[in-house]
Amino acid sequence: KYPEIKSLMKPDPNLIWIITAMVLTQIASFYLVKDLEWKWVLFWSYVFGSSINDSMTMAIHEISHNFPFGHYRVLWNRLFGIFANLPFGIPYSVSYKLYHMDHHRYLGLDGIDVDASSHFEGWFFCTTFRKLIWVVFQPLFLFLRPYFVSPKPVTSLEIINIVAQIAFNSIVYYVWGIKSLVYMLAASLFGLGLNPISGHFIADHYMLLKGQDTTSYYGPLNLLMFNGGYHNEHHDFPSIPGSRLPQVRRIAAEFYDKLPQYNSWIRVLYDFVMDDTLSPYSRIKRPLKGNEIQD
Repeated sequence: KYPEIKSLMKPDPNLIWIITAMVLTQIASFYLVKDLEWKWVLFWSYVFGSSINDSMTMAIHEISHNFPFGHYRVLWNRLFGIFANLPFGIPYSVSYKLYHMDHHRYLGLDGIDVDASSHFEGWFFCTTFRKLIWVVFQPLFLFLRPYFVSPKPVTSLEIINIVAQIAFNSIVYYVWGIKSLVYMLAASLFGLGLNPISGHFIADHYMLLKGQDTTSYYGPLNLLMFNGGYHNEHHDFPSIPGSRLPQVRRIAAEFYDKLPQYNSWIRVLYDFVMDDTLSPYSRIKRPLKGNEIQD
């Protein structure tokens, strides 16, 4: 109905400079915290570093779709992802690309889409206190779940990602000391845990709004998250960079404006923890049909 949407399916070179500036800013913060008292190291890790590292997860998401350099320079995108991964402290950008494509192709398929919680998570984290623990340590589940649910063979690029990250972490430790290293790792734990922005991990596909499999958020925090809140639009058109997803919504407003949507990621976190009817099980899982083909 709206063929002009196809004109939005092209790379976004601005990502190269935005993400580079984010990496350099976070590295500068490693230097600034090296002599602070521990309480201030952790304070700034939560207030400042966690927001950048949470935003960096969406930057790596954009890179996984080859948006910075385009589909004809795949290796450039993978190497750029390894670079963007550095201030995060945990090597995952190359692996994320592999598993995230399954998330788009096989949304909710049990045993393939590792974005969906495991059966253990749904069974165990079912009380208010346990759900709070699950949210706090969400990064551990996000990173480890793929290797238990649907492990893939390790690739050479993943090894490069790991080696580059270990080398970078070692440099941070030897140049600026243990406080800078703890600041970096704590920022990743806080950023994907209790940071208000991290509500998007639950808002995207968990059914706080009953019967709604994928839900968008159109609030101001999209400015920090590469418009990751435009999640229905993203799954409809995964070849369009986040910077252009608001245009998709404007062009095809009749398909999006009437859908249920979130107004606050903070409220999403609160409702998920406090509502007894919600748990990691609160998302649609589809059974395998036997004809799924994974790369």
